Amino acid sequence: MRHLRRKYSPASLVRCRSCSWDRPHTQRPEPKPPASCRTAGGEMQEANSHGRPSCSVTPRVPRYLRTAAALAAAVQSLINAPPPRRESQSLHAQLLTSGLRPTADLSVKLLILHLRCGSHRNARAVFDGMPRPTNAAHNYLVAGYLHLGLPGEALGILRRLAASTGRLDVFALSMALKLSGALALPRATREVQARVVRSLAELDDILVAALVDAYVKNASLGYARRVYGMVPKPSVVCSTALIVGCMNQGLYRDAEAIFDRVEEKDVVVYNAMVEGYSKTEETAEGSLEVFKAMQRARFRPTVSTCVSVLGACSLLSSPELGEQVHCQVIKSKVISDIKAGSALLDMYSKCGRVEEGRRVFDGMAERNVITWTSMIDGYGKNGLSDEALLLLEEMRGQQRGVRPNHATFLSALSACARAGLLSRGQEVFQSMERDCSLRPRMEHYACMVDLLGRFGGVRQAYDFVRGIPARPNSDVWAALLGAATLHGDVDIADVASREVFELSRAGRPGAYMAFSNTLAAAGKWDSVHQVREMMKQRGVLKDAACSWVGSDNCPPVN
Repeated sequence: MRHLRRKYSPASLVRCRSCSWDRPHTQRPEPKPPASCRTAGGEMQEANSHGRPSCSVTPRVPRYLRTAAALAAAVQSLINAPPPRRESQSLHAQLLTSGLRPTADLSVKLLILHLRCGSHRNARAVFDGMPRPTNAAHNYLVAGYLHLGLPGEALGILRRLAASTGRLDVFALSMALKLSGALALPRATREVQARVVRSLAELDDILVAALVDAYVKNASLGYARRVYGMVPKPSVVCSTALIVGCMNQGLYRDAEAIFDRVEEKDVVVYNAMVEGYSKTEETAEGSLEVFKAMQRARFRPTVSTCVSVLGACSLLSSPELGEQVHCQVIKSKVISDIKAGSALLDMYSKCGRVEEGRRVFDGMAERNVITWTSMIDGYGKNGLSDEALLLLEEMRGQQRGVRPNHATFLSALSACARAGLLSRGQEVFQSMERDCSLRPRMEHYACMVDLLGRFGGVRQAYDFVRGIPARPNSDVWAALLGAATLHGDVDIADVASREVFELSRAGRPGAYMAFSNTLAAAGKWDSVHQVREMMKQRGVLKDAACSWVGSDNCPPVN
């Protein structure tokens, strides 16, 4: 360690954008170190090309920060402090001007500090300035990149570490598996597994769970099962990861078997079962059964639990069950969470209890764009299109509130289409880009085609489709085909059907049936026969119809 030999003039003024010192040295004595060694600072700025915090003039270094130990203590105090940590830039600048060569430990602390502040560029500058970055520096930078949503950069650091050292520790290997799952790289996952087998004599529980989770995220359930079977007694984390994979593939019996073998269950494994069952109507009742078992086991439901169970109630169209879950949400003290509130109003809206949904909406202390969109969508689906549009105007009229997004406008357009509000729907569509700078997507165009086709005219809808800047997708052409079928326009139905069949050969059986019915209504039976033969050749099967009947004394039957 050596001190900088530069001498400061006693009457010199110090000005720095990242610190609050602006005074002659002779007018005020040097400050004494506070208990936390924190310095006054301004807003954070990005590092310049040399990896130094941007500063107009070199800051003056207090005496109590002219040793490595004092600087390390100051950095650690900032790491432990709650955000915002505005002094990080100033402290880094003081280190650079102190003339001290930072130790590896101090450099790692600085790296952590910049990552905690969200400045990955400054963290990378500290990392690149280390003569020999340690494994800890690599691991912290990788974890920071992943936390900040930069998985590609994190994977590059891991590859650099593997190339320089030839081996990765358990933490680095687990991070590599997380990255391979996040980036959907099944080959990378298998490479990491091979490295694990070569470098470790015995598999670690953390690595096994990370391997299973990575394979599940890469949709490689077979590999996940093999890894799971290699462990005599899998951990609950590992079992939960495989349960999620089985649920995603619709293998509910396998998921139940794994769940039953877990000896020490926790709230996370229960949540995996509840969420997995809540995705389809056929299995929604299973979600409620697991929820009851979870309560019998004395586990307190989390926000994730409540959201999944409320989703199951929505699929079952059972407001009575939803009200019971609502009571449990209140007892669990998660009613104030914005996700739980959004799920509640969505459940009530889908069950036809839009008034209860509005009461939940009005009682929420905080609302986000999902909350507003759910309420607008609920009004539209329950035939209250005027209320949906009024709520949209209220949302847009907020001075500093939440702004509508693409999903919000789609819900508003759908409300207009259900009620036949052609002029108001056109106004909503035009205001997307005009007032909110949101370029319409294909789902918005499809909704407008449906609105124009049903309440304007099929020719007007066809002209609208031809004016779309990009090539319309199958949703747009299917909407036009539906309009042509409604009006019996065989020519436009023929054009729309050809586009739909080209873009989605076997994915839209309803389009084949709509075109066939249009031809049949026009008396073109030869063409009807050709469409039916085309369906057979392409393996297109008509969806079976289904209706539900329920009563107060028995469950719904079909």
